[in-house]
Amino acid sequence: MIDSPAQDAAPAGAPVAADGAARGPLLQVDNLVKYYPIHGGVLRRKLGDVKAVDDVSFAIDKGEVFGLVGESGCGKSTLGRTIIRLHPPTGGRVELDGEDVFAKSGSELKRFRRRMQIIFQDPVGSLNPRMPISDIIGEGMVAQADRENGWGKRATRDGQVGDMLDAVGLRRDYARRYPHEFSGGQRQRIGIARALALQPDIVICDEPVSALDVSIQSQILNLLLDLRREFDLTYLFVAHNLSVIQYISDRVGVMYLGKIVEIADVDKLYANPRHPYSIALLSAVPEPDPRVRKRRIVLSGDVPSPAAPPSGCRFHTRCWLREQLGRPEACEQDVPALRVIEDGHEVACHFAEQLTPEAATQAANIVPAMSATGDQVTAISSIAGIEATGAAADSAEAAAEVTASRELAAAETDEDEGRGPSGPVEPAGPDTTRTPGA
Repeated sequence: MIDSPAQDAAPAGAPVAADGAARGPLLQVDNLVKYYPIHGGVLRRKLGDVKAVDDVSFAIDKGEVFGLVGESGCGKSTLGRTIIRLHPPTGGRVELDGEDVFAKSGSELKRFRRRMQIIFQDPVGSLNPRMPISDIIGEGMVAQADRENGWGKRATRDGQVGDMLDAVGLRRDYARRYPHEFSGGQRQRIGIARALALQPDIVICDEPVSALDVSIQSQILNLLLDLRREFDLTYLFVAHNLSVIQYISDRVGVMYLGKIVEIADVDKLYANPRHPYSIALLSAVPEPDPRVRKRRIVLSGDVPSPAAPPSGCRFHTRCWLREQLGRPEACEQDVPALRVIEDGHEVACHFAEQLTPEAATQAANIVPAMSATGDQVTAISSIAGIEATGAAADSAEAAAEVTASRELAAAETDEDEGRGPSGPVEPAGPDTTRTPGA
């Protein structure tokens, strides 16, 4: 894990303007809903809905980085794209600086889109391979050109494109090249430059580093932090990597099956999570050192379908705290509201007050350290950056089975003079059986 950047004097979640006055929320999301209809049959009748985002509310202050984390399929990307009107909302309200985003249409919406931009996850698919970089970055400027900004003039637009390339660490003459001439990290820098070309107030970062190498991830994250300070940007940062979220965020929202289950300052959430799902997620973060034995909460069952989510608390079908409390009916019958349990910490759990470190310890299983030589441990630890590369056995029994199978293979190799029943037997290396995700 990379070291956290130096924090400003102002506390996270409460940005301060240059004159020292506190700044209010820039983005306010209230009861946002996004459903996708399910059609079937000969007449294509509506059979139901996929509830991708269901009654989500939060606020982002100006100048803040709000991290959104959760396992794949929980609705993080859909939430971000719905906020900026890439997907039409099913219900709810989104305000940017007090203006209703969903109420705008036509030319008014077109002008308003300058204030909201997005960085996509895929740096390859998000760039048109038939367009040079100058046209890719300047395409939005052409669409938003008016007499005031002068973006309709090619010289003005090219100067702005060059400035954006400088800002993201690329040479100005790269504007004449095409996307296939760049690496993945450079393509993502181009995507960032395109998002900043219209001088937005808020940028939706939709997993912008998940498709990049670990070494490049840190460069892009540091670039985003530098641009945040230089252009006074606000980020909604979507990711499933907990280490990335911890590094870049001021506050964090945890999503599960279309709902936000916990919101807190980044330090509070990682030091003292108060929702059973958040605790399970944090326990799943792998250790870079394969010799370390850690406690892990392995959730039972699979993630329910968003087309038929469980009643009450959506996490109750996999909740380890509910099992400890004797399966209370409130978990199945009542939808928990996102409530404040302490200053700057909101949790959607009926029994958050009964969640103690002792309860989490009781639910956790000890994951054994993988066997590795000193050189292998050093090699693994040296390349462990934002995402840990270590892997552990699922349990002590699984590790024993792996060891037994290797001993049997070695015995067969001795009998057959170096050849097993289906060819040469590879030398036994470190155990790389992966722990199932939370």
